[in-house]
Amino acid sequence: MPIISISQLSKTYTSGFTALRDIDLAIEAGEIFALLGPNGAGKSTLINIVCGIVTPSSGTVLVDGHDIAGDYRAARRAIGLVPQELTTDAFETVLNTVSFSRGLFGLRPDPGHIERILRALSLWDKRDSRLMTLSGGMKRRVLIAKALSHEPRVLFLDEPTAGVDVELRQDMWRLVRELRQQGVTVILTTHYIEEAEEMADRIGVIRRGEIILVEEKAALMRKLGRKQLTLNLQQPITAIPPELADYELALAADGRELVYTYDTRAERTGITGLLTGLAAAGIRFNDLHTEQSSLEDIFVGLVREEGARA
Repeated sequence: MPIISISQLSKTYTSGFTALRDIDLAIEAGEIFALLGPNGAGKSTLINIVCGIVTPSSGTVLVDGHDIAGDYRAARRAIGLVPQELTTDAFETVLNTVSFSRGLFGLRPDPGHIERILRALSLWDKRDSRLMTLSGGMKRRVLIAKALSHEPRVLFLDEPTAGVDVELRQDMWRLVRELRQQGVTVILTTHYIEEAEEMADRIGVIRRGEIILVEEKAALMRKLGRKQLTLNLQQPITAIPPELADYELALAADGRELVYTYDTRAERTGITGLLTGLAAAGIRFNDLHTEQSSLEDIFVGLVREEGARA
């Protein structure tokens, strides 16, 4: 039985805006599921409904077998939520605020569990610091600790590494791996292809309130794990030479740029052969740079394709 089962879920606000439309989704226990899509696609609305913050217009959601409407307390008890916003009680200490969060779910104090969380998030040395004195990165660590204080079976991470430092990102993904080993299910939203590639088992794509794709990470990354190499040519060209036809090349900027798209997961990128072929064809360039699209860029392209087919 899936740990989260969503059936025919819809949400229309009083303004008439439909944020979600007939969502069907099953998330298995112990997996890391990445929910992706452009801004405004419905990611946060979906998370907020599952977490009991927003009321759905129709449909059902089961969390660990508990209906979020009929058995709210048990469903919410199974969930830990790390929101995007840094909302914390500024005058409280780190230790007290995390301990208090555990008490909100009716659980007995467990100083050992709280200490393990704080140490895992590099917060133990800050346990007596007031939240108002912490940096933004440290405050986000506190939000994660609060979400884990009551030992949830499901952890939601809404844009967890947006604007955070590299150290926190590494700590967070280390903790996520440990949680999965303990059987915790992790659902995250992210715009970064590296994060989905690094962490997710499956990826769901949401567009205009509809799930348009759910696929194993490995299969999706074969389609999306691509980079572009752009060469600024010394002299514009009107056509790609036939001897370079084997490369995935495109002309841009009125023939002044040559764009090569390649698979980052392949054994060879083909860049060395391409540069040799360009020299043999007499094509010289002044500069080059590589670029990998963010997941938001990629999925904007994906959803446009889906919209054109609809």
